[in-house]
Amino acid sequence: MSEPAPRLLVGTTKGAFILTGTAGRERWSVRGPLCDGWPINHVVGDPRSGTVWAGGGSEWNGAGVFRSTDGGTSWTLSKLTVGEVDRWAEKDPDFAASIGWRAQPMPFGDRFAQVWSLARVGDRLYAGTKPAALLVSEDDGLTWSEVESLTEHPSVPGWSPGAAGLVLHTIISDPAAPEKLWLGISAAGVFASKDGGGAWERRNALVDGGLTGGASGADHPGGPGDGEVGHCVHNLVRAPGPADVLYQQNHVGVWRSDDGGQTWLDITDGLPSTFGFPIQVHPQDPQTVWTIPLNGDMEGRYPPAAAAAVWRSRDGGRSWQDQRAGLPQEACYFTVLRQAMGVDRLEPAGVYFGTNTGSVFASRDEGKTWAEAARHLPTVLSVEVL
Repeated sequence: MSEPAPRLLVGTTKGAFILTGTAGRERWSVRGPLCDGWPINHVVGDPRSGTVWAGGGSEWNGAGVFRSTDGGTSWTLSKLTVGEVDRWAEKDPDFAASIGWRAQPMPFGDRFAQVWSLARVGDRLYAGTKPAALLVSEDDGLTWSEVESLTEHPSVPGWSPGAAGLVLHTIISDPAAPEKLWLGISAAGVFASKDGGGAWERRNALVDGGLTGGASGADHPGGPGDGEVGHCVHNLVRAPGPADVLYQQNHVGVWRSDDGGQTWLDITDGLPSTFGFPIQVHPQDPQTVWTIPLNGDMEGRYPPAAAAAVWRSRDGGRSWQDQRAGLPQEACYFTVLRQAMGVDRLEPAGVYFGTNTGSVFASRDEGKTWAEAARHLPTVLSVEVL
């Protein structure tokens, strides 16, 4: 039997796109832009039903979640907040008629401007917003409510926005125990729940001696000098298996936790920089992890020496190897953003990432070699595999 053809769900600044690969993952077709050209921060799918959701928005559009049950051919929008377009249309009937606008109540008023992250957890769909809040839907994304236990967490008054604002950008769970959840918030850190969001613990503590390289003294929200991991977590993943092994890339390094985020160990040694956005883990091997270092926060946020590489560890971050074959090795100034990296479940695993210059790169051999699957897309904000 031939391998199934993978589909890449790509969020961009000008809509969602779906890339469909051949069975061998040698060639890719591109479909889009979808979702009315909205800025789409994250696209996820349910492999059981094939349903796809896309979350995004802007000050102009307001925030919302699109849903497709036919593979992305048609979409319905659950609009959540008011955008500037609604204010214009409300005052100008001719403009409203020209865009097919009609008045409708917005469940969250102007509470937030964008949906930044989505996650299917059991029978629930979760969404993270900007400014940071957690939403939950019990009906496949048609209606939403706010998870007030997070909004009312005692640490909220001390949350500080990162450069992109105060965003809840990562939602992960234990597939075998969906009541266990972890969130990544910039720049408030990692939060965990053992009871499906009933209560939350902040999990940013260090393993003794874990913070190295002088990062603890960094005068930046990403590296506070108070003995904790930088609260500006950029991306967070859970490794497969019964143990709650987590990895994160944050503003000042790459970290691993062997206890569900209660303590963190710095595993940056061996990488060319401490700064980057995405991180991914192998779907079967909890010791294999990939990340894409950039040259630094204030140095341009592009690959070190302007030569692209995906760095892979096979031993849980104890050592790292650069993977460059097929990637641009000179005059490369792209950025890979926090949600713009995905991994499939084929054998060997495919690894994918998108750039702010509109390229999507694909590897069929766990990062050993790379090829450009798509180019000239809008800025890529997220890459997921269905």
